[in-house]
Amino acid sequence: MVVRSSYRLAQRERGDRRPATATGSLSCQAAPDFAGASASDAARFAAARVIDANDHQGLPFAIVDKRDARIYVFEPTGRLIGASVVLLGATLGDQIVPDATLRTPGRPASDERTTPAGRFDSAPGRNNKGEAIVWVDYGASFAIHRLRAAPAAERRAARLASPTHEDKRISLGCVVVPVAFYDGVVAPSLGSGRGVVYVLPESRPARAMFDTAVVAGASSD
Repeated sequence: MVVRSSYRLAQRERGDRRPATATGSLSCQAAPDFAGASASDAARFAAARVIDANDHQGLPFAIVDKRDARIYVFEPTGRLIGASVVLLGATLGDQIVPDATLRTPGRPASDERTTPAGRFDSAPGRNNKGEAIVWVDYGASFAIHRLRAAPAAERRAARLASPTHEDKRISLGCVVVPVAFYDGVVAPSLGSGRGVVYVLPESRPARAMFDTAVVAGASSD
């Protein structure tokens, strides 16, 4: 697995070094630009921390806000490319159930369909049907992909259009986006090379993913 649950751990693993520019000096990062899009405080906090530390290492990156059921995809400079509602795992939780996809290939039990939180190094790829997707965690079969045909009872297209956050919990764990958003935003960025995906937790404050020194009892983002 490529997930790093602690932002500071990731910094220590890199020695907290930022890539140099052509002149050899540290790259200068601006504040994230949401381009007028609405976003939660948690998503804005996460984007600011990523850009401030250059944690994305000059790659395009995405922030998945599970509590708000939205994804934000950014250029390496921190400017928003696009944002969209998403469908998420049917089960609340921030951890992948070990071997869930191996016990029943492709169909984890109803209480195992979580969308894991953490920092992931993403890469474009294809699933077993040849569909272009973005692998977030290949070993866990966790990906970002287009809305697909599904049993009518799941009402996936209607759920994407619904204003209710609870309606967005239906997938096996993957982040599902509208077809037009995948083709117009995800494919040209995360789908064309390496990237970083930050999935914000829903069981603890978002800042807990970026700072191990979270004050107990602090209000959540």
